[in-house]
Amino acid sequence: MDAFLAAARGGDFEALVAVLDPDVVSRSGGSAVEALTVVRWAANMARRAIMFAPYARSVRFALLDGSPAVIAAHEGEGLSVMRFTTERGKAVELFVISHPAGRAGRDLVLLDE
Repeated sequence: MDAFLAAARGGDFEALVAVLDPDVVSRSGGSAVEALTVVRWAANMARRAIMFAPYARSVRFALLDGSPAVIAAHEGEGLSVMRFTTERGKAVELFVISHPAGRAGRDLVLLDE
């Protein structure tokens, strides 16, 4: 997560691709009020992460359902939670929840910094 966030904050496309599995999948939304968006492959994910770089600057570390996650505050828009699944030192899946309804019933624990 640290390497992903550092690369996203710096807009470093190559560094982002390096921490992502080539077949990484990102799923966001999917609640009753939020359509599911799926992004596949490291290059697509890296481009998308760079677009959201401003949010990466102010994240807090957390656990979502027991897995590593970050919480990012969106000024005037609430917050998003991104859960990371890693294998062999690379992110293989990211799951993003940005609507409060999507967090209902999930175990979200904010970690001390």
